[in-house]
Amino acid sequence: MSRYLVRGARLLGEDVADVLVVDGLVAEVGTDLVAGPDDHVVEAAGLVLLPGLVDLHTHLREPGREDAETVLTGTRAAAAGGFTCVHAMANTDPVADTAGVVEQVWRLGREHGWCDVQPVGAVTVGLGGERLAELGAMAESAAGVRVFSDDGKCVHDAVLMRRALEYVKAFDGVVAQHAQEPRLTEQAQMNEGELSGVLGLTGWPAVAEETIVARDALLAAHVGSRLHVCHLSTRGSVELVRWAKSKGWDVTAEVTPHHLLLTDELVRTYDPLYKVNPPLRTADDVEAVREGLADGTIDCVATDHAPHPSEDKECEWSAAAFGMLGLETALSVVQQTMVDTGRLTWAQVADRMSVAPARIGRVGGHGRPVVAGEPANLVLVDPAASRTVHPDDTVSLSRNTPYAGLELPGRVVATFLRGRPTVLDGRPVPQEVSA
Repeated sequence: MSRYLVRGARLLGEDVADVLVVDGLVAEVGTDLVAGPDDHVVEAAGLVLLPGLVDLHTHLREPGREDAETVLTGTRAAAAGGFTCVHAMANTDPVADTAGVVEQVWRLGREHGWCDVQPVGAVTVGLGGERLAELGAMAESAAGVRVFSDDGKCVHDAVLMRRALEYVKAFDGVVAQHAQEPRLTEQAQMNEGELSGVLGLTGWPAVAEETIVARDALLAAHVGSRLHVCHLSTRGSVELVRWAKSKGWDVTAEVTPHHLLLTDELVRTYDPLYKVNPPLRTADDVEAVREGLADGTIDCVATDHAPHPSEDKECEWSAAAFGMLGLETALSVVQQTMVDTGRLTWAQVADRMSVAPARIGRVGGHGRPVVAGEPANLVLVDPAASRTVHPDDTVSLSRNTPYAGLELPGRVVATFLRGRPTVLDGRPVPQEVSA
């Protein structure tokens, strides 16, 4: 039986409390708790204690692209970032479009994961956008899939999207849409605007995202189903989601850390580290997504952690892959853009990065209050710390971080998965200890 006493932490950034963890559960929360002879004491004065973070949007690449990431390395990066559960996207090789593949990913998570791995099922066979995948079989599998997405590609056929929304209602599933009208983004390389013209790169208009958000919100309302908008990035999309919510429709949305911090001005460097889908947008769009996250229009932060081997990024812009790392830096970016600016409290960070994504993904045991009897999935953060990001410091298998050289606030001191540390004193705990 493992016992840990976290002493003197600021629970949700507010009141100071001690938290006793016994055999995977929060056993007691109080003040001046006395450590027993078998308790491992974690001194947490000045640290913030939150429920373990949950990511709705992670690319673990396994099976098929183990040169970029594996379940083991990706979940180790997640633990380093304070996550206790991640949703593994379906664009693997083979695609996670059958019960067999999602169960394979789920079992890899159980065997090698430094956090829980919840597979996301593809909406269409092979992400091809032509016919529905085995949604029901994936839902009934051991993996218990509840989130379905063709992320990386848009389910652009309106009839097919309607059928998917109707189908997932039977088991309380959600379709997570990659909102990108393909005809409006052919050969697109960066955000469409004056800068794309100056740089000679094909523009990616905001309306390509917004048309799909509007269409799918209407479809979700029509069939009475759940829609989740992946990596929302424009002011117009924020306004559309706000409008859908005002109608009482079951529409949720996420924003990535990089869309909270970075703008398309970085593309002036032609550095492929800043090439991402959807593209980095304008400063006005960044302001809009911050406002949307603060007022609850945007429900959660999701990393869209997209690892790539060096050869896919260290090349000319047009040939480079889309995507950025995000798991290890997400909480720091949220602290810088939302907490340190006064837009969110730490309790609201817990909602946006743990409670809401766990609710949307329908994962049990995560996003729970830190009270006696709940699973001890926890993260301790030092908000007063800071660090300069260096690619070689990542525990991911890839190095394509867009924050290299930036000083970011905050540091994950400890992560607990069901009461056992995966990170302690800021360092990954060997798996044989944490398993």
